[in-house]
Amino acid sequence: MRAEILALILGMTAVTYIPRAIPAVLTDKLHFRARVEKFLKLIPFTAMSALVFPSIFFVDESHPYIGVIGGLAAIVLAWRKLPLAVTVLGSIGAVMVVYLIGQ
Repeated sequence: MRAEILALILGMTAVTYIPRAIPAVLTDKLHFRARVEKFLKLIPFTAMSALVFPSIFFVDESHPYIGVIGGLAAIVLAWRKLPLAVTVLGSIGAVMVVYLIGQ
């Protein structure tokens, strides 16, 4: 039983790791046109907005403005072209401040 679980975990690790590792290894060898490179650089921001936007309205059903403020903070930070991690942490900080003030 334990061997089956370990094999399952290792298999899932390989299936998850390989698609992520291949682009990281091949990006130095591939050269794209400027438009394609610009498109590829925008993918993280697009993915973040697609994941975050729906949850903006469901942060706290009794105080829906908290999610909107967090979303606005993320928009402002992303507009200033800050790194993705700074944008996420800044919007989380804004939500925490607004939530603590409202308590």
